[in-house]
Amino acid sequence: MKIKLHWKLTLIFCLAVIFGLFTGYFYLTSQLKTYIERGLEDHLRHQLLSGRDLLEEELKQNKASFDPQNLARRIGQQQQVRVTIIKSDGTVVGDSNLNALELKKLENHLHRPEIQQSSLIGFGLNKRYSTTIKKYLLYMAVPFGREHRQGFLRYAVTISSIELLEGQIQKMIAGALLLVFLLSLAFTYIISLVVSKPLNEMAKIARAMAYGDFSHRPSIFYSNDEIGDLSRALSYMSDEIKWKMEQIKLESVKLDAVLSSMFEGIMVVDERGKILLMNPSLRKFFFVDSVPESKTPIEVIRNAQIQDVVDRILKDKQKLITQEMSTVYPQEQILRINAAPIIRNDIFEGAVLVFHDITELRRLERVRQDFVANVSHELRTPISSIKGYAETLLDGAMADKDNLKEFINIIHQDSNRLANLIDDLLDLAKIESGKMNIVLSPVDIRPILDRTLRVLDKLIKTKKLSISVDTSSNLPKILADDKRLAQVFLNLLDNAVKYTPEGGSIKVRFSVNDQAVVIDVADTGIGIPEKDIPRIFERFYRVDKARSRELGGTGLGLSIVKHIVLAHNGQVSVRSELGLGSVFSFFIPRA
Repeated sequence: MKIKLHWKLTLIFCLAVIFGLFTGYFYLTSQLKTYIERGLEDHLRHQLLSGRDLLEEELKQNKASFDPQNLARRIGQQQQVRVTIIKSDGTVVGDSNLNALELKKLENHLHRPEIQQSSLIGFGLNKRYSTTIKKYLLYMAVPFGREHRQGFLRYAVTISSIELLEGQIQKMIAGALLLVFLLSLAFTYIISLVVSKPLNEMAKIARAMAYGDFSHRPSIFYSNDEIGDLSRALSYMSDEIKWKMEQIKLESVKLDAVLSSMFEGIMVVDERGKILLMNPSLRKFFFVDSVPESKTPIEVIRNAQIQDVVDRILKDKQKLITQEMSTVYPQEQILRINAAPIIRNDIFEGAVLVFHDITELRRLERVRQDFVANVSHELRTPISSIKGYAETLLDGAMADKDNLKEFINIIHQDSNRLANLIDDLLDLAKIESGKMNIVLSPVDIRPILDRTLRVLDKLIKTKKLSISVDTSSNLPKILADDKRLAQVFLNLLDNAVKYTPEGGSIKVRFSVNDQAVVIDVADTGIGIPEKDIPRIFERFYRVDKARSRELGGTGLGLSIVKHIVLAHNGQVSVRSELGLGSVFSFFIPRA
């Protein structure tokens, strides 16, 4: 149960006041009791000495007719005390509260404490219960007579009167203290409320700060005391926390922006191997759509290699780990993982793993290796042929008129083949590097096709191929580079002519949609195996290498076609069945 501060202060002050009042009460009652008792004793002593003087005067004047009982009654009535006259042997000869018969029955008083004390030091005092009158009495005795040896005069007063007086005084003190307590309680409540109000206000401000609300300020900001100091400190702390939180939010936004924009995947794990952070790129790598935090990598990614890297870095704690891994699910890719420990103040707090997608890099390396091998091979074949025939001619074959012309024709053909290969390589390099100057402008596509067919007309007639061009309607103009589009047609139609057996047919079809013109080049040639279709547009890739070289192909034509079409904001594709022919399709956007 929550107890408010002003109630706590009130309770503390009340307990302090109660303790002080009780202490004061007991002290005052004790002091008053002592004072009353001392006053009573002093008064009784004075009366006792006066009574002794009167007794000794009576003895001196009326020795023969001295009546102690009568004198005790007279003195007791005058001084309102019980008076007892006792002879030196302890016999009671007079008592103001007893008659003669009762007096005779009294026991000897010589051994009473006050009598013994009076006999020894000249004055006796004692408090005790009287069995005679059934009350607590205060006894005081002094010796009297010649040289105080004739007997003892004893006064007695009931203590009940003292107790009654003390009770009345205690009630007065208790009432006064109760009034003081009630007034203290009221003042304490008011003071505690005044003191706790600004503290409660600052507590509310602190709670608002905990929930991110820094708009409130203490109302006693300019008070020159400890509470004012506290309110100013709270205001300063509010401003500092607000500024720090804004800085942290800004840094967090920056960090989120950096992590979100990174192509590399980032994973941070704690010292137990639980995921603390996984950026969007890494989630995209592995198609993670659930919340990965507080889980192990194997639970989220389902890849034992990644979990093994995490386990190793958690075990070594000081070692940087780099590893390549291949994944098949959810997609085929090659990743390089760099894992480093997070150590702060010599304490291991976890690890960070950076995932680099090097799939394309490895593919390009393979392409480069294949390219170098293919170029070397393609260049070596014509160069070896030219070198061989040239050496043969230099060794004396020039005198052989029958073979001289054949050798020179072969050298000429291989030189052309080598020149074509170099030209294609240069064109492909220009296209891929973006250095080929392609100027897009509205052009008619049919004249470009007609010029290309005229170039191939002799070869078409030689192989007795039938060529047909199918247009469903008037063709709109397209955005294209006239020269480069002609190169596309030439490569596609040249392949169709080369790989279509004698007597086959080639069809060029056009179709139009709202955005582009689609061109299909179909032949009834040898076709392409299904397994080779995904790689048909790669550089130097040939389905039948021996037949391609025999036909004079460089293996770069379709790759050049693909890059030129892409440069025109189009796409190229192929459909083929082995032995039935192929259909190469591409589209160019309308002007």
